[in-house]
Amino acid sequence: MKIVAFEVRNDELNEFELMKNKYGLTIKTIPDVLTAENIKEVDGYDAISILGRSIMKKEMLDLLKNKNIKYIATRTIGCDHIDLEYAERIGIKVCNSRYEPNGVADFTVMLMLLTIRKYKPVLWRQNVNDYSLSGLMGKEMRNLTVGIMGTGRIGAMVIKELSGFGCEILAYDIYHDKEVEKFAKYVDIDTLYKRCDMISIHMPLLVSTRNIINDDAISKMKDGVILINSARAELMDMQAIIKNVESEKIGAVGLDVFENEEFIYHINRKTDIIKNRDMAYLRQFPNVVMTPHMAFYTDLGIKGMVDCAIEGILKFKELERKGKL
Repeated sequence: MKIVAFEVRNDELNEFELMKNKYGLTIKTIPDVLTAENIKEVDGYDAISILGRSIMKKEMLDLLKNKNIKYIATRTIGCDHIDLEYAERIGIKVCNSRYEPNGVADFTVMLMLLTIRKYKPVLWRQNVNDYSLSGLMGKEMRNLTVGIMGTGRIGAMVIKELSGFGCEILAYDIYHDKEVEKFAKYVDIDTLYKRCDMISIHMPLLVSTRNIINDDAISKMKDGVILINSARAELMDMQAIIKNVESEKIGAVGLDVFENEEFIYHINRKTDIIKNRDMAYLRQFPNVVMTPHMAFYTDLGIKGMVDCAIEGILKFKELERKGKL
């Protein structure tokens, strides 16, 4: 089996080497995004692995099909950068990665604590030797009602971690998880909006969930509600977020993801002109905490992403050998 991996960061190289030796594979690693300009890199290979900046829509998928690529493994949980329906139609199999939810859950709880304890303005002040307390009074988690939208592996882990703080936890999902019910109460979405002091979103990005946090949803929430998103940026209508931060309907926001973050996040852009006005505008508010899509970024997270991608490709190959694919 010959695999070429694109968008490979230095922190992934060792794990790719371990997987190559473990399974006796040929793996070529390339730091660049896969595009039509460097498609020749896949010549002679059976499968590719990518991250989220390699956009696999119809034209690119056709190019890969013509190069006899059978399998695509994205080292991300989300697959919205791949046209899955068209890939299936032309016979290219696609798998995503699955890694332990603890790292993202930890990071989500950190964003919650940073917002309720107003750490951003605290950091600003102490950098100029201002140690005053005015305007910095925070809240205690145990006194809050926290809503979790989406109780898959990550949402469920966030709920489990939050249970130790003693807060009331409400959950919303079309599927109810008996393990989640040990720590949280499932309610309908309008009840969650109405009752929660803080809401964290952990849904996949689907047609039905795109911009689920919008003006109408926010209007049903408490004044001063705190919103957390470490899932997908497009789950939130960013114009609605900005407007409601300005009006102070939203009390604070913690974001690890942002619309049109591609080719900004995970790159050194400190001497560049960055063309994302919403990002530049929103991050200047003292009650908005933004991090560069790094909730996944732990040693175990990286190991899981690489291992899952390679093992997914090998599973496809095995199913094909058995005539089950």
